[in-house]
Amino acid sequence: MTTTVQDHDKQALADGATIERSAVYYRLKADVEDFYYHEADLLDDRRFRDWLALLAEDVSYFMPIRRNVKFGQQAARENTKRGEGISWFDEDKWTLTKRVEQILTGVHYAEEPLSRITHMVSNVQIKGARPDIAAARELDVTSRFLVYQNRVEYETYIFVGRRNDTLRLTDNCWKVARREILLEQNILLAKNLTTFF
Repeated sequence: MTTTVQDHDKQALADGATIERSAVYYRLKADVEDFYYHEADLLDDRRFRDWLALLAEDVSYFMPIRRNVKFGQQAARENTKRGEGISWFDEDKWTLTKRVEQILTGVHYAEEPLSRITHMVSNVQIKGARPDIAAARELDVTSRFLVYQNRVEYETYIFVGRRNDTLRLTDNCWKVARREILLEQNILLAKNLTTFF
């Protein structure tokens, strides 16, 4: 049996996707992937001030702490909540800027000398578009990441997880308006969290 592109689009919608996988979707997805690759390059090249320019002024940057919970309680209890209790990050543009400024002093206790970091991004999917996919001004995007960090001589850390982003079109370029980072660790296996995700 031959499957057509149109059949594939219908199947994608049937599998729970909210946006039809059309040519418009794939062009926009390619733009979003390029945005993420550019963001990764800026972070890996230690161009932190340029990275800050990719963040909306009202950005929310959140990484919950993940808990081990009983089966069936994952949705309600596995992740700490934004604005409640503790989390790895619950930051805005001001606090992210202060973190960058601290690193760039050259006397940061955990970033002197600077770490060598590589960000890998994959599994990019557009989950929502406002007002619609053809005239999108805001996108809900999911992705996966792998971040490799090497410090001084022998310290090596690997972070793996997912990101749920809201990207906003501002001045003809995408900016991160909201980022939720889900690190696939219950206990932090690194000595610190100085990297950006």
